[in-house]
Amino acid sequence: MKTLTIATRESKLALWQANFIRSELERHHPGLEVRLLGMRTRGDHWLNAPLREIGGKGLFIKELEEALLSGEAQIAVHSMKDLPAAVPDGFVLAATGYRADVRDVIVGTQGGVDSLRRGAKVGTSSLRRQAQLLHQRPDLDIQPIRGNVDTRLNKLAQGEYEAIVLAAAGLNRLGITPAKFSNLDVGASLPAAGQGALGIECLASALEVQALLAPLNDTVVAACVHAERLVSLGLGADCSMPVAAYAVATDTGIHLRSLLASADGKQVIRAEATLREPDAVAAEVIERLNAQGARSILDGLQHALPDTE
Repeated sequence: MKTLTIATRESKLALWQANFIRSELERHHPGLEVRLLGMRTRGDHWLNAPLREIGGKGLFIKELEEALLSGEAQIAVHSMKDLPAAVPDGFVLAATGYRADVRDVIVGTQGGVDSLRRGAKVGTSSLRRQAQLLHQRPDLDIQPIRGNVDTRLNKLAQGEYEAIVLAAAGLNRLGITPAKFSNLDVGASLPAAGQGALGIECLASALEVQALLAPLNDTVVAACVHAERLVSLGLGADCSMPVAAYAVATDTGIHLRSLLASADGKQVIRAEATLREPDAVAAEVIERLNAQGARSILDGLQHALPDTE
């Protein structure tokens, strides 16, 4: 293969990620020409409603996968936290790696969540972030916010919000340092599965492409992210629900922490375990969450949230 095309969204962050993967491919495979195919997805067009009300984060993925099926592109680059836990039949996650800072960042204050005034308006469209914020500060006024990183920062600057919550990895990759911000410790805001990591998707039948991607796969990061994503899959939760999971490799195995919450933050259950294999540690954490009433919380969420099918 002499040329390879990457399907990517056209936001600054998505293009940064695609260009980074292009440089890595060209570094590992001198002589390979890598091109970008920029695309606007359904999720990029529909900015006036929370994602969970219009179909979830899969709206950012479908057009990219269609480009793979049509042959317009051979790979798609994703932020792993935005990739649904179940990869569709016919596709494969061929490489996972390049994990950056996994933390959430609250922008607009330097003193963290506790420094916000009572009733402060905070922007996030993530139920995971919303639930954890409300669990700590039930007085906060959490309001949805959509758009790319620049759009969200502009809304904050214009006074539409007193603070917003973003992913540290996205800010760092774009070289953005807000005037006022505070990194949230993972104990206070447990990340989404895959947060900070990049994933590369291709057709399951594209064996030559998978061979090209093999050097980009970080086996440790891939194992940790796999364990995290298995929690959502095992619970039957999608990536729009208030589920968090974060795994790290230790001398004794993969240490996995997970959290499931009600949207209002009043119910929060946590579980953690350390085992050698990602499938085993995910199964153990799921069992411990279920023992604390995970099914009841999930049933409540499914009744409360809009049906997007």
